[in-house]
Amino acid sequence: MTIVVIDDDPTGSQTVHSCPLLLRWDVNALQRGLRHPSPLLFVLANTRALPPEAAAARNREIVAALEQALQREDLDPSELVLVSRGDSTLRGHGVLEPQVLAQELADRFGSVQATLHVPAFLPGGRTTVDGEHRLHGQPVHTTPFARDGNFGYSTSHLDAWLEEKSAGAIPASSVLRLTGEQLSRAAASRRQDSEAGQGPFRALVSWLQALDGNQPVVVDAEHQEQLNALGAAVSVLQGQRRFLFRSAASLINGLVDGGGQPLGPQPLDAEGLSALRRCDHSGQPLPGLVLVGSHVALADQQLESLLEDPRCEGLELPVPRIARVLEGGTPDLLLADLEREWQARLQRLLADGRTPVLYTSRGELRFGEGAHADRRRLAFGMDLARLTARLAAACVPQLGYLISKGGITTGTFLAEGLGLEAVQLEGQLLPGLSLVRPLICGELLADPSAAADVAGLPIITFPGNLGDASTLTQAWRWMERGV
Repeated sequence: MTIVVIDDDPTGSQTVHSCPLLLRWDVNALQRGLRHPSPLLFVLANTRALPPEAAAARNREIVAALEQALQREDLDPSELVLVSRGDSTLRGHGVLEPQVLAQELADRFGSVQATLHVPAFLPGGRTTVDGEHRLHGQPVHTTPFARDGNFGYSTSHLDAWLEEKSAGAIPASSVLRLTGEQLSRAAASRRQDSEAGQGPFRALVSWLQALDGNQPVVVDAEHQEQLNALGAAVSVLQGQRRFLFRSAASLINGLVDGGGQPLGPQPLDAEGLSALRRCDHSGQPLPGLVLVGSHVALADQQLESLLEDPRCEGLELPVPRIARVLEGGTPDLLLADLEREWQARLQRLLADGRTPVLYTSRGELRFGEGAHADRRRLAFGMDLARLTARLAAACVPQLGYLISKGGITTGTFLAEGLGLEAVQLEGQLLPGLSLVRPLICGELLADPSAAADVAGLPIITFPGNLGDASTLTQAWRWMERGV
């Protein structure tokens, strides 16, 4: 079984380790990814940063290239499990992307029997109970994440959420639910049922086998064992039925476990990961840099907490001013002048032994209402992410590590700022908080003559919605102790 995860931002690998995350999806890059010994291959589509039509086109492009890569590697498409990874707080193109992927799979490989929506991210307190999605027990539509300017919503009941986000194309009444009770019973009897050919686990297999016509299904989940049982049932039906998944991170562990290739413990614990911090030629640890692009309220709290430490100093990028420059008559000239000023300040902070914290001014810039405003907001967000990526990338030769908070910020830094083809996921520094390092053609960049500036740089990919007010500070302190 080959599990390919099309990730809408670079944080979806936050429960796994020792696998590649591709930042490009041309056929050659996908072939190299498929040759990796891990059963998991992540492809960063970064579609959360795109308007709907561009997100749809990117998903189609990835599947077309994947079809060619599978053919060239002589891999059976029936062994492919495709996951559209999305945000556990329901932001993103959560209906559009699986709809596009289901059609692409049907056109290229055969019909899809069901799309299973599994937004649970258990280490982060995101659970689905009786069809309602919750964050630490609170209905997710009552949290600040539901008020996202691009991807807001009004309900936590996933059947109603599917109807709302599909503009009625998926009626709530058409959505089936795979209950927590079904999954818990299947998990408890999984091994003995597999041997006996009957019981709750076999009933789960039969339930899945009966799905057809790209049936929409929402999945309850409160415990990892439930998702492991689901993964095992999917594995039993591999080659017989084709399922598509729109999920957060926790299901991916269940699919790997169910496929008989459990990942096991990550090779490096938090102390080992922090020790990946780069040093200079004399063995002294190089300084770090923190990026904060996420604009959710939690990110504001984490930024405020980090800046309380006198060893950190903030450099604010004034979003309204940048917007005025970009909309003016000579944006390239004016923005270049500002970039030189900000870059000089970053260099001074690094020379002084401080940790620069490069962040966008807080709050969302308003662009009006409607589809046109949404496109302007997303386009400006990408312009801002590219600016941040350029500023950070210019500092990379002097850095021992980098922490990047916000999915769009991080994806743009990796793919455009550093120009990487892929990164290697080393593991989690804290629950849900992954550390990656650059990859080229499946090998860690160990040759200084090939890419000395970026070689071995540990990068913490920090989701906007993860942790509490102290988590960013905790991550920074871990990396500061690494030598």
